[in-house]
Amino acid sequence: MRLVFFGTPDFAVPSLYKLYRRGHVIFAVVTQPDRPRGRGKKIMPSPVKEAAKGLKLDIWQPEKVKTEEFMEGLSQIKPQVIVTVAFGQILPEKLLRIPPLGCINVHASLLPKYRGAAPIHRAIINGEKETGVTTMYMDKGMDTGDIILQRRTDIPPEMTAGQLHDKLALMGAELLCDTLELIEEGKAPRRPQEEKLASYAPPLSRKDEVIKWEESSINIINRIRGMNPWPGTYSILEGRHIKIREVSPFPQKPKDKKFKNVLPGEVIELVPDNGFLVAAGDGYAVKVLSVQPAGKKYMSASEFLRGYRLKKGDRFGK
Repeated sequence: MRLVFFGTPDFAVPSLYKLYRRGHVIFAVVTQPDRPRGRGKKIMPSPVKEAAKGLKLDIWQPEKVKTEEFMEGLSQIKPQVIVTVAFGQILPEKLLRIPPLGCINVHASLLPKYRGAAPIHRAIINGEKETGVTTMYMDKGMDTGDIILQRRTDIPPEMTAGQLHDKLALMGAELLCDTLELIEEGKAPRRPQEEKLASYAPPLSRKDEVIKWEESSINIINRIRGMNPWPGTYSILEGRHIKIREVSPFPQKPKDKKFKNVLPGEVIELVPDNGFLVAAGDGYAVKVLSVQPAGKKYMSASEFLRGYRLKKGDRFGK
């Protein structure tokens, strides 16, 4: 099939590679302009651009895809279909009408649940047990188009956003190729989304990174794994900014003595070779396994205890 591929982040790279290996004719790869990235804010190409360069594909990087100049150029190459995978801009209606077989999007949720920018993070933060990927025909709304195919997967209780991201990226690439095959054969299903089941996954904000120790222990754990490895979660300890990357449940009953008269965020116990316990708002605790003090690298909680004077009764989040 003759197509144009729109994509930007790591999530889109497996789809680009899979389309190329399946023999689809990729007229052009459209990706976001090079942006500042990393601690040094160095101007860097997107992961999709790097992948497209390696495949020797034609690369387009418009600031805005809604300009007449861009859409005219796209019309001239006459793609049968446009594929988008986490591109980062909303495609205007005029652009959606260019390919005769439609514009197809790969979305990292079981639509209509978790429409929007952060479906992977939000699914884990909200404690979902299952998610998946969806291919759909794009329309003028945000992730509101008719569903073509879906594939489901479990979310194990220890899985992080990074691990789920990688799994769904591979699943999405396979589902995309299956979708294009059905479209070529004229057999692609088309199912409208049920609006009453729709939910929204808004972009992550700085507020989402703050650990709320007054929440239940399971909510705290879900937030931390749902923001791991990016952008991470943090708490304040005696004026110091501490990122907390890994935790595990501590399944003791609230009636245990060590939990009496403690406040959310309070350090209950130090376990020098295995981390430390912090009280949650439901009377349970979480065991902190790895941290990153401001300006330092990630380290195990046991390394943190050897280098920092953490003691029982200290309180995070004050």
